Amino acid sequence: MSDSLQTEPSLDLGRLRQAIQEEYAAVARDPGRGYHFHTGRPLASRLGYHDDWLEGLPEGSIASFAGTGNPFHISQLQPGERVVDIGSGAGIDSLIAAKMIGPDGQVIGVDMTPAMLEMARKSVSLAGAGNVEFREGLAESLPVPDSWADVVISNGVLNLAFRQTRGLAGDGSRTQTHGSPADRGYPGAAGGASGRETADRSVDGLNSWCSARSRTEGHGRGSRIR
Repeated sequence: MSDSLQTEPSLDLGRLRQAIQEEYAAVARDPGRGYHFHTGRPLASRLGYHDDWLEGLPEGSIASFAGTGNPFHISQLQPGERVVDIGSGAGIDSLIAAKMIGPDGQVIGVDMTPAMLEMARKSVSLAGAGNVEFREGLAESLPVPDSWADVVISNGVLNLAFRQTRGLAGDGSRTQTHGSPADRGYPGAAGGASGRETADRSVDGLNSWCSARSRTEGHGRGSRIR
């Protein structure tokens, strides 16, 4: 096989981020336009989001939902916990988490797309959720102090960049994510060779980055890994 066939194409990270931002900015501004992935309340229903979780959430946040799974599938968050939501988008998971943890807990949502952050902050204001804030940032360099979180949740983002939780979760904490939609057999998932493999690698990394007394639970396919 020639060297040219063996050479992997270079990745322009800046262009990739720009393309992702443009795609999700469109979802935030025009969620009903139609995309190559499912969105909104119908998607939340397919993924098993309970009606009472969505009760009281601003419709704009629900309409712009574009997750790949359900980070609350196995168990709910506990009152008083501190939660980081990586790739928080329009804020639906952060707002659900805020309801679960109550006024004594705190949620920090992190996203890199300004239009999604604008929608999320508007939703927080409309919902009157005083225990949630949204920060602009990248998964690789989160604007959150080390060892701050009791729980780290993510809805698909860790399938792309799973190193971001290093140092974030303290002793006794847990990192719970949802990886590739293909791993759930989700009807709208784009399959491929990387889906299950990537999810497993993500969990291997998370297990190694948590402190000795921290824990990750599950196997990255909709279990306690959120």
